[in-house]
Amino acid sequence: MLIKSLFIILLLLMVISLFRALPPILKGQSSLPLSYYFGRRLLIAVILFSLLIVALLTGVIQPNPTPYTL
Repeated sequence: MLIKSLFIILLLLMVISLFRALPPILKGQSSLPLSYYFGRRLLIAVILFSLLIVALLTGVIQPNPTPYTL
């Protein structure tokens, strides 16, 4: 349950990061470069992906079975 909560928190952080980058993109002027917002989203995505891989390898979560296996 902790892993799923971390997934949800990281996905919410990614959505929040998208909305925080929206005003500087629309206005065209910002004190921070747009690469700052992109880097933050990229960092969250890397953390999320690595957490997913670790959870799959340790057996904490299991992927859905493929439909053609018996």
